[in-house]
Amino acid sequence: MDIKLPIATPPWTKLGKSLESKVRKAIHGFSLLENSNSILVALSGGKDSLSLLYLLSALSGRGFPPFKIYAIHIDGKFSCGAEVGKDFLESICSMLHIDLLKKSSLQKDKDFNCYSCARERRRLIFQTAKELDVKTIAFGHHRDDDTQTLLLNTLHKGEFAGLLPKMPMIHFGVTIIRPLIYIAEEEIVQFAKYYGFSRTTCQCPKGQNSYRKKTSLLIEELEKIFPHARKNLARASNVYGSKKALMP
Repeated sequence: MDIKLPIATPPWTKLGKSLESKVRKAIHGFSLLENSNSILVALSGGKDSLSLLYLLSALSGRGFPPFKIYAIHIDGKFSCGAEVGKDFLESICSMLHIDLLKKSSLQKDKDFNCYSCARERRRLIFQTAKELDVKTIAFGHHRDDDTQTLLLNTLHKGEFAGLLPKMPMIHFGVTIIRPLIYIAEEEIVQFAKYYGFSRTTCQCPKGQNSYRKKTSLLIEELEKIFPHARKNLARASNVYGSKKALMP
């Protein structure tokens, strides 16, 4: 039986146009594609990373010089993103003419924690970028990830720091970019629902009791008192982040 793949491409709906505009704003404002003719997208298969893949694919050659897109999917016993079939992602990438590479995380029950998991995944992503000679790696972190990180770092470490839109990793010879940094998670949810790829869910066994989850709930409580708390946190992070991201 044929399965209809959720492919999001222009012409966009009003929401799609808004998301593309915000990605363009981030790319131009933070020089995310400066000196980049190829990008490696970290593709978990969840709504965030698939939205990133679709939007970058749509932008290549439209107001920007064409750039080559690769995608990397990391599987394993634990998934920080959505648990999806590799055939599903292969079919989507094939229709978008994107090369998909697959790696496996070797995280075990006895040594599993968020730090070691993230470290292992980044090692595999950086290693793959080196093999491909790709200098730019795109992550699907959105505005809500940024506000959570800002508040978490402030309260937990006494450090006022959100997610940098552009972060050179000098030791590894790559630069991490976050083109979705201006986009709210709810916008991505609606985008994913419209194009039919919102059915996937996070499979991380630590996710529902992590500090990040607790911080997200705290922001929801803050919004009951300060309705614009999330937007204002994002604005504060963007002002701080823009200065750091554009520093030589």
